[in-house]
Amino acid sequence: MSASLLGAYRPGTTWLHRLSAGSKLAALLVGGTAVVVARGPLVALVALAVAVVLFVASGAGLRRALTTLRGLLVVVVLLGAFQWWQHGWVRAVEPVAELLALVLAATVLTVTTPVDEVLDVVGRAARPLRHVGLDPAMVGLAFALVVRGIPTTLDLAEQTRDAARARGLARDPRARLVPLVLRVVAHARHTGDALHARGIGDD
Repeated sequence: MSASLLGAYRPGTTWLHRLSAGSKLAALLVGGTAVVVARGPLVALVALAVAVVLFVASGAGLRRALTTLRGLLVVVVLLGAFQWWQHGWVRAVEPVAELLALVLAATVLTVTTPVDEVLDVVGRAARPLRHVGLDPAMVGLAFALVVRGIPTTLDLAEQTRDAARARGLARDPRARLVPLVLRVVAHARHTGDALHARGIGDD
């Protein structure tokens, strides 16, 4: 996959690789919540600095960083420009830094942790939901579909962009948006058909 915001597991021997999936997932949850709840550009910049340090410590490399941030470039530019226009550059720093920090932190998790281990942690954490009628296995499956669906959607977006460019319609938003929506819906239907064929979710 060419442009995954969530990265891909990369075996290594760093201290981040040696941490358990549960501890990293909990740290991401707590840290992400703290970044969103806390206010101010200084807090956001500190969070971004910590995320950058963790990213370097994970051994992901510069190429992975560029791939991760390339997918966010348009969103970051539009978000920063809008906030600057509405509230000034100081207020614009906060949401941009928060977004970059959260994405880099999530990438650190997936680069240093196999997806199966993350899904196992989610499944175990969801066990108490049995008491309210939810199947932990289905919760884990939904989480897996979301995790794997994001990079798939980004790949479809890149394919659609390349197809529009090949037809000389790179600047036509309809030539990119409409085919992308159709491809994403088709992929979702194929996924649903595959789950149905295996009897998953019939109840």
